[in-house]
Amino acid sequence: MADLTHDSDRVLGDARQVRDDNRAGGRHRRELGRSIGQESRKLRHRHRGKKLRNIALVVFAIWVAAGVLGTILEGIGFMGVMALIVATVVAMGVLGKFPRMKVPQRADLTKTADARQLVGRTELWLEAQRPALPAPAADMVGKIGVQLDALGLQLDGIDPNHPAAREVRTLVGETLPEMVDSYRRIPQQLRAEERAGATPDAQLASGLGKISDELGRVTRQLAEGSLDDLAVKTRYLDYKYGDDAALPAPSTSSAKDPA
Repeated sequence: MADLTHDSDRVLGDARQVRDDNRAGGRHRRELGRSIGQESRKLRHRHRGKKLRNIALVVFAIWVAAGVLGTILEGIGFMGVMALIVATVVAMGVLGKFPRMKVPQRADLTKTADARQLVGRTELWLEAQRPALPAPAADMVGKIGVQLDALGLQLDGIDPNHPAAREVRTLVGETLPEMVDSYRRIPQQLRAEERAGATPDAQLASGLGKISDELGRVTRQLAEGSLDDLAVKTRYLDYKYGDDAALPAPSTSSAKDPA
């Protein structure tokens, strides 16, 4: 009887583990389908907007052509209406799927001096690589996407030859993709084998963590000037307006008792 109870508990425990793993995997898959940053999300929205515009133009053209043909032939009949509906559905289906969003190639990442474009291209490239990465590394990619958004705002308008801009370009356009490409060239069955004290999965997550730390350091470095300016302005306002005693006392001449 004790053995049966033990086996039942073990089966229930295994079932719970499978359930939890499936739930975690489902959440992970949903995360993989999301954009990792604002710039890549803007590029995707812009691409979808162009698709919707193309669909609207083509459908409008089809219906105008059908109207002109109906005027000439004094009606297009039932078959003509059905053909019009089919043509509309086909056009919407084809143009809704094509053209596909073009994923930047690794060589394209640094072919722009614009910080926003660099960030957007890098985020799109990372999103394309993320499904092939282990879960810890995929999570780190999401964190890097948030950091890239912040850096894109800070680098916008800064001279591309600024030391911080060059460092970000090297990290984002060279070091990061080289690390991901090196990992992806390792056969799947070898990625969990320990080598030199760590598995390739762990090495990738660690390397991405170091890149994230460096991006954070550059972000703080670029923010120092703005923080100093804000502190100076705050001290000035405190000096000029913060001391109530320095304000002139209200006049009492108009408050005399008329009696």
